[in-house]
Amino acid sequence: MRTTTLDAPAVTSADAVVPREAWEPLAAAHAARADALTAVWRAARDEGSTHAIEDFLFTYYPTRVSHLRRWHPGPGVVLADAAEHAGWRWYRETQLRGDDGGTHGATLDVDAFVADRGDTVRYVRALVSATAGRPGTFGCFGLHEWAMVYRDRAAGRDHRHPLPLRLGHDGTDAVVESHRIGCSHFDAYRFFTPEAAGRNQLRPTRERQPSMEQPGCLHAGMDLYKWALKLGPAAPGDLLLDAFELARDIRYTDMAAAPYDVSSYGVEAVPIETPEGKAEYVRRQRGFAARGQELRARLVAVCDLLLAGAAG
Repeated sequence: MRTTTLDAPAVTSADAVVPREAWEPLAAAHAARADALTAVWRAARDEGSTHAIEDFLFTYYPTRVSHLRRWHPGPGVVLADAAEHAGWRWYRETQLRGDDGGTHGATLDVDAFVADRGDTVRYVRALVSATAGRPGTFGCFGLHEWAMVYRDRAAGRDHRHPLPLRLGHDGTDAVVESHRIGCSHFDAYRFFTPEAAGRNQLRPTRERQPSMEQPGCLHAGMDLYKWALKLGPAAPGDLLLDAFELARDIRYTDMAAAPYDVSSYGVEAVPIETPEGKAEYVRRQRGFAARGQELRARLVAVCDLLLAGAAG
C-alpha cells in the first residue's frame, strides 16, 4: 500500500469527490456482478473442464476474473480515503479540501494514462465512432462460423471446437454453398478455411477495419468488450461489465447459430439454414446492435474525457 504524502495535488473544481461510504458499496456490488457473470465459466474451470461457448471470452479476449472484479470510477472522479487505489497503476493521490471524507483521495492520472496509452485511446475512439456512424447490416446469418469449418473433413482438418456438427460435414458444406457470405469483420474472416475465403463477398483486412466494421456485426459487438479492456482503469466499472455481458450474450447466439450442436450446454440451436432460424437470428442481431450502439456512445465519451483532460 502506498504511503500518502502532504504534497499531493489538490482536487480541482471539475473533479467529483465520492466519500468512501458511497464508493465502497459500488465496488462491492461491481465485484458481485462480475462473479455472477463469470459463474458458469469459473465452475467449468474449477472442474478442470473446457466450455466451448464461454472459453472464447477468456482466450480470444485474454483477461482475468480478478480484472473484471476490480471496480474503477473512470476519469474525473476522486475517491476519498482510497489508499488502495492510489497504489494502482495510472492512479495518483490527491489532496482533498474541507470535509470530503478524508485528507487524501485517489484519482485516475489522466495525463499519465494518455501519455502511455494515448495512441490506443485515439484508435479506439476512431474505430468505435466510425462503426457507430454506419448503418447495420442484418443479412449475414452468422455464416462466418460455417465458413470456418467449410470442407474441413475433405482437407483432413479438425474443426475449431470439440463439438459435433449439427448437420454433419456434408450438410454443413451444403449450407455454405447455398448462401451468399458477406463477412465484414477481419478477425472472423481470417479464420475462414482456404476453401471458404474466396466465397466471401468482401475482403476485410486489418488496415481496412476502421472503414469496414458495421454495428450489425456480432463480432464487432463482442469486440466492444475488448475496447473497454483496452481503456483499462479509464473504463468505468459499469461500462466494462455491460460490455462483457453483451459479449457473453452475443457469444451464446454466435454458437447457437453456428454449425455445432451445442445442446449439451442446454442451448437451443438457431437453425439459420431455415427461414424461421434466419428470422430469429436477425431479431437477436438487431437487439445486440442497439445495445452495442449505446455502449459505443459511452466508449467515445470516455475517450473524449481522456483526450480533453490530457490536453487541458
